[in-house]
Amino acid sequence: MFGPIRLAVAALCVSRVHNAAMSEATPPTQTAGTDPLEAGRAAFARHAWPEAFEQLSVAEGSAQLSGADLESLALAAFFAARGDVALDAKERAFKAYLAEGNDLRAAYLAIDVARTYGFQGKNSIAAAWGSRAAGIIGPEGDTYAHGYLALGRSEGAAATGDVDTALALAELAVAIGTRVADADLKASALTNLGSLKIAAGSTFDGFAMMEEASIAAVNGELSPMTSGVTACRMIGACRDMTDYRRASEWIEATERYCDRQSLSGFPGVCRIHRAEVAAVGGAWLQAEQELERATTELGAYNATPPQADGFYAIGDIRRLKGDFEGAQQALREAHARGRSPQPALALVRLAEGNVKAALSAINAAVAEETWDRWARARLLPAQVEIAVAAGDIAAARTAIDSLGEIVADYPSPAFESGRRVALARVLLAEGDTTGAVHELRLAIKGWREVGSPYEVARARAILSRALRAGEDADGADLELEAALAAFVQLGARIDQEAAERELRDLADRRSGPQTATKTFMFTDIVGSTTLAEALGDQAWESVLRNHDDMLRTIVGAGGGEVVNSTGDGFFVAFDGARQAIDCAIGIQQTLRDVRAKVGFACPVRIGLHTAAANRRGNDYSGKGVHVAARVAALAEGGEILASAETIAAAGAVATAEPRTATVKGVAAPVSFAAVIWS
Repeated sequence: MFGPIRLAVAALCVSRVHNAAMSEATPPTQTAGTDPLEAGRAAFARHAWPEAFEQLSVAEGSAQLSGADLESLALAAFFAARGDVALDAKERAFKAYLAEGNDLRAAYLAIDVARTYGFQGKNSIAAAWGSRAAGIIGPEGDTYAHGYLALGRSEGAAATGDVDTALALAELAVAIGTRVADADLKASALTNLGSLKIAAGSTFDGFAMMEEASIAAVNGELSPMTSGVTACRMIGACRDMTDYRRASEWIEATERYCDRQSLSGFPGVCRIHRAEVAAVGGAWLQAEQELERATTELGAYNATPPQADGFYAIGDIRRLKGDFEGAQQALREAHARGRSPQPALALVRLAEGNVKAALSAINAAVAEETWDRWARARLLPAQVEIAVAAGDIAAARTAIDSLGEIVADYPSPAFESGRRVALARVLLAEGDTTGAVHELRLAIKGWREVGSPYEVARARAILSRALRAGEDADGADLELEAALAAFVQLGARIDQEAAERELRDLADRRSGPQTATKTFMFTDIVGSTTLAEALGDQAWESVLRNHDDMLRTIVGAGGGEVVNSTGDGFFVAFDGARQAIDCAIGIQQTLRDVRAKVGFACPVRIGLHTAAANRRGNDYSGKGVHVAARVAALAEGGEILASAETIAAAGAVATAEPRTATVKGVAAPVSFAAVIWS
């Protein structure tokens, strides 16, 4: 009945919580004759939360507190970062109100407790508390408690995807709040109804409702708790709609409210939103530090969903910086707390060269978003990018058409600019360079208005490729050099390296190819399609990630240069044949040891060939590369096949009997032998 409430503890943004409170509040002093109950009430009134919590706790130890005082204790405990105590105090307040005969307030507390348990993901206990509230006051009525009951049920229906029921119950809660003139209830219900309407596609109506509630919050017409929830949900909705200008306006308004009320601003949830906006502006280091503080602080409040949002934002910033290990660690934290790691994780896989895993992950994420149009819209640009990289232009076209339909309902500058970049990727893949250039120039203008230097640079890098395809080499060089300068300034390592590589490749092409003699290695997982079908996409992605990480480590330690990853394997270049053979043996021996330890490791075949090849930048081409790939294709799982040229260059190598085979694209038979490694 009561589902998780994503921003239920957003009141952190308007409260003098632990870091501010510890420094600003007067430490409690217990002098003779001082009544701890009166001292606690006084501290509560002036928002000295730690002092209020301590004094009211002392008072409860010597006398039975009223329901109202226990409710104050719960709120003080929450704002003093004692979330472990707050819930228990609410439950005691519920019992006290029942004993006092105050059924209406007892029912309200039961609903509040239900929402807290729902927020923690304990839905069965939440439902029981909701039923308890309904049992006290009846399932239908016109009191403020019935309004909160409808609101909790609306949140629960939304969590299960029952949008029609969620909307109807939210409208009922608004109506009750209006009739009973309960400003907090009306604002909470309007905020919930507005967010539901936005998700369902009635974006302008939804924002109008959330703005009505939020202006009451920042104007001091609501309680601090409701003000915080309302303002932070408004900022969160702006973030979700990529309407960063509107988000900044509400952040500023909320800060002014905090100053007027002498409240410390933006710990917790709201700090996460502010950091996300800062990250869009390119202040990645500052944003990451803010997010780390916020996620740590939220742990004291058992605020799992907003904590998950914070970890996701950290992961995405680290992805942009090229810290893939750190990104994955943060995204795992987000996933463990119930937040999808997509699209950031799929984009990490794409940057690593694992296009197949990236495509599988993003397609699954898009398929899961059924009714929230804007959650889907936030995934579609990544789906377009990955589909183009995978060569599935038809899928990319379908995704961009879907994105266009959604964004047309609310073309925020960021959504519209992102749509134009995604469309340009598709047009460029379809051969329409003129159309791509047009879309990219408009996207760059839009991203500048948003104030996102990274997105401007990314669009310029793509524009460079479009201009080059249209034979405007000078314009292409200028755009790529400008993009590179921005990537360097931002610290976008992967994008910087890609731009530098592209510039080197251009210089190499203009000066002609260079010839280099290398030993080329191709690895491939045998039966990968069958394994993926047997394990399922999610499990296969995990296996593939661990496999790739292991092989990259072995190749790096062995002196190899990963030219590219094919999804199921690697193309690697070595300076020497002995290095290549030793590395290949190391791979097979490691896989054997893993198999013996845990019962499974992917069966891998490896092919090696030493030859001269054309080198442009970090890429190699020519007959020698082709032969290496064909030798690998002849191998079985667990086998290393090395060409006669590689064996001769390596010196003494234990091999099986030499063989020859005719391979496609090579006139003369290829001689090779299996390397004995076990």
